[in-house]
Amino acid sequence: MDTGKLELAAQRYREAKAALDGAYADVQVEAIAALQKGSDEPGDHAEVARITGWSEEQVQQLMRRAAEEGVEAS
Repeated sequence: MDTGKLELAAQRYREAKAALDGAYADVQVEAIAALQKGSDEPGDHAEVARITGWSEEQVQQLMRRAAEEGVEAS
């Protein structure tokens, strides 16, 4: 059985997943920072949702988790 191509594809997949996971974490941190440092206007969650492609509910959940965990913008 020749698994060379499978090994290469699996390695590319692992690298892409690691990059995606890192980018997702970065977006979460930046979204939290933007909202914590923002003007706290009614449209702020909607703007973050628009930029990230998340729903406003997802943004609200992110902020609730950040508050529960004591995450502060740096």
